Amino acid sequence: MSKTDRRQFLRNITIGGSAVAAGLHSQDAYALNYPSLPDAVNMSGFAVPKMDKVRIGFIGLGMRGSDAVQRVSFIEGIEIKAICDKLKDRVEKSNQALVKSGLPAAKGYDGNDGWKAMLENEDLDLVYICTPWSLHTPMAVAAMKAGKNAATEVPAARTLDECWQLVETSEKTKKHCMMLENCCYDFFELLTLNMARNGMFGELVHAEGAYIHDLRSLNFAKDGYVDMWRLKENATRNGDLYPTHGLGPIAQCLNINRGDRMDHLVSMSTNDFQMGAMAKEKAATDDFYKPFADKKFRGNMNTTLIRTEKGKTIMVQHDVTSPRPYSRIHLISGTKGMAQKWPSPAKIAFGHEWVKAEEFKALEEKYTPPIVKHIGDIAKNVGGHGGMDFIMDWRLIDCLRNGLPLDQDVYDAALWSSIAPLSEASIAKRSRTVDVPDFTRGKWKTNTPHDLTLNGGGTTTVRAVNK
Repeated sequence: MSKTDRRQFLRNITIGGSAVAAGLHSQDAYALNYPSLPDAVNMSGFAVPKMDKVRIGFIGLGMRGSDAVQRVSFIEGIEIKAICDKLKDRVEKSNQALVKSGLPAAKGYDGNDGWKAMLENEDLDLVYICTPWSLHTPMAVAAMKAGKNAATEVPAARTLDECWQLVETSEKTKKHCMMLENCCYDFFELLTLNMARNGMFGELVHAEGAYIHDLRSLNFAKDGYVDMWRLKENATRNGDLYPTHGLGPIAQCLNINRGDRMDHLVSMSTNDFQMGAMAKEKAATDDFYKPFADKKFRGNMNTTLIRTEKGKTIMVQHDVTSPRPYSRIHLISGTKGMAQKWPSPAKIAFGHEWVKAEEFKALEEKYTPPIVKHIGDIAKNVGGHGGMDFIMDWRLIDCLRNGLPLDQDVYDAALWSSIAPLSEASIAKRSRTVDVPDFTRGKWKTNTPHDLTLNGGGTTTVRAVNK
């Protein structure tokens, strides 16, 4: 079966009853493993040649993109050559911020197809994508085909077909495709990752992650997401639509794609008890919301359970509608101990009781990884979710400038993103088991965990931060 035929086959099998009509179980329809392309390169541990200067183009200057431009502007050894957004005023505003910070204005592109012109006209080393979810894969694929490394906001893909597009394009073009999963760079997540690598928790057997964040007011805000795109996502799909914030850090702790792999999952959602009611309430007094009044919104809480090839288990939850405190859980449990970040404060245990404050501090001092010791204080000053965004940006640039492999590769981007469509498939079939594709095509058996040391990097400096 050719690559085109495989993709057409997946498109023809939609979530719901069509898989049964085709005589297939849902896991057969959603876990097809594409054969390797003849010229495919293993992107795990792959590095591009060193760059004295990283020339960057940004696509999408809304909530995430404008902040990213400002953060990256503090990093030495970069050139922000181009910026693009559908709305021209956003381009102008970001350029004003660059000039105010003492940097030259970037070449501006706008309109629906401005990003295509940017890719065609600009010599770029990195394309940084901060657009609505549906554009992440098309833009990342186009960037790699244009000879540029791609970094995209989360999730990197919305469908399994898109996941495979990212993998195949990255392997063929030998260009990075990194998903900008900032939560992998939060301070406690990096601490527990390093502790896990050093065997402090023994053999990890279970992990939990989540994205529990009441976003109702933002999702329904007219001045929030352009064209209400995120509300539309929640009104047309039912599953864990945003799995990667909770999943990414614990997947790294479990060495997923690098010694173990996700094998199969089941997913279940509650009914929607709030978003539909909110849409109807708003539509009663504002015609703007009438198109949403009769939509069937995703359930309040989604829970997905994943089993790995080596018999470990993962729980991932997603709830953006319930009035609950924010949580990503971040729990890892092993044969010698465990750690859990939420509810705060973060905690570590090696038995039946949490360690005391003095021991916790000693563990922090011993196991905080080099990247945090090197750039953590500066990151807190620059900002971005407490500094984790800047650690992510700085690490990406430093790896490119020093010719080092990235912490997150295209297989991570595809796998972590795939939980969304896989959870939809399971829910559509009354929470039946769905197989998880092996995007590494077996290379997980020999891939090694990414290096937590600076490993020859750490040379990228940061200009003075005056805030």
